Order: sequence, then structure tokens, then C-alpha cells
Amino acid sequence: MTLVAAVAMTVSANAQVFVGGELGVASSKQGDAESVTTYRVLPEIGYNINEDWAIGTTIGWGKGKPVNIEGESRNYFTVDPYVRYTFVHTKYINAFVDGGFGYAHYNHAHNTDNASVNQWNVGLKPGIEVNLNKKVSFVAHVGFLGWKESKDDVDGAKANDAWGLDLDGNNVTFGVYYNF
Repeated sequence: MTLVAAVAMTVSANAQVFVGGELGVASSKQGDAESVTTYRVLPEIGYNINEDWAIGTTIGWGKGKPVNIEGESRNYFTVDPYVRYTFVHTKYINAFVDGGFGYAHYNHAHNTDNASVNQWNVGLKPGIEVNLNKKVSFVAHVGFLGWKESKDDVDGAKANDAWGLDLDGNNVTFGVYYNF
């Protein structure tokens, strides 16, 4: 018990909690089709274990299209826990990569017979942090490298998988953190 308490106190003394979140907005148009606006609101909480490593999660909602699913944008709920490794440290700029997995549930498409969709992902999200002062940071994520799977939420549905690097406008988010 004493060892566990000592380890917990050491981790607590060197760690720092951060809260904040990200907003993402994009508009896209393909050919003569109507333009589509997507958005996401991702409140976030995390814990800096040390200077290089942190853990955290985003829990949020938005409107967009599931990977490899045709049709209109849908409202969704998402949970994305991650581990962050910061590999560049300067006084004002930090570069990092988040490695994690996520789950999103897209509601059924309106005015159609399309089912709800469940989406899973595992991968890396690179980012940059601009330290405005000791308490406030501006954060941006750009892109996703990994695997995503989408599957209709009905019995017997087949999954749609996607592997690779995704750098489209729907994978750019900006946020602000407050460090305690």
C-alpha cells in the first residue's frame, strides 16, 4: 500500500490536467452537387504524465459522413481516447502525435431508409501546440494515418474498411487548452 501511495503521489506531483476542446468546420462540393457543410465539437480532458507523454479523451458530436458510406451527412456522437507523445519541445511550439482508437455512431440518414452506422478507427493524428502562456495553448490536428471501419447498424451488414493517410479538409481541427 505504501508503494502504491508513493507512486501515486509522485505521478500527481509531476502531472498536469488540461481541459479544452476542438472545433472543426468544413464545406465541400463535388461536381454539380450541392455543397455540404460538416462540423464537429469535441470537448477534451487530458492528463500530462510527464513532459513527453499524456493521456486523454475527446467526447463530442458533429455532422458528417461515415467513411465509405454513400449518402447525406448525418449527426453523430464520438468517443476518442488517446495517448500523446510530444517529440518537439520549444518555449512556444510543441509538435506531437496522438495514437488512439475511436468510436462514432452516425444516426440514420433523414428521409431515407438508410440505417444508422457504427464507425471504429485506430491510428495516429499529428498535431502542433502553440503555448500562448503557461496556462493557455492553441492546438491544431491535421490528418489521420490508420484504419477506419464503417458498418450499418443492422444484422448481416458488411463492413467498409479504409486504410491510409487522410489529409482532407474534414481532418483539420483547432482548439484551445487550459492547463491546470
